[in-house]
Amino acid sequence: MASRNPARPRSPHLFSGFLKLHYSWGPHMLVSILHRATGSGMATVGTVLLVWWLAAIAAGAEAYATFLNVFTTSAGNLNVIGWIVGLGITYAFFTHMLNGVRHLVMDAGAAFELKRNKMFSLIVIAGGFVLTAAFWLYLGMK
Repeated sequence: MASRNPARPRSPHLFSGFLKLHYSWGPHMLVSILHRATGSGMATVGTVLLVWWLAAIAAGAEAYATFLNVFTTSAGNLNVIGWIVGLGITYAFFTHMLNGVRHLVMDAGAAFELKRNKMFSLIVIAGGFVLTAAFWLYLGMK
């Protein structure tokens, strides 16, 4: 049996030893997964909430009050569930949007260099948090 040619790259999906990968995680991998997760999350959770909200409106005042009671306190402020869902959907939206811009730039043929790709990926991650915080601070000022 011939030995492996060290000049040839190893396949990234193969293991060497016990579960040792031949590549290391980078921010570009994280934003790729985040893009899929945020898109699926917004589609699933957003659709369920929209349908529930519309059904509650159509069913009358009692059903709408039940819907509101799940997400708000009696004073009209968000409760814990309302904050978690609100922040989650908002972060998913901004992260998915920024990642879409990243993909648009890459589709145009730019930002494929490792350093630029890593920087752009970190901007997507941090930008999602910054835009979410700015959005909720803006809502709090009103």
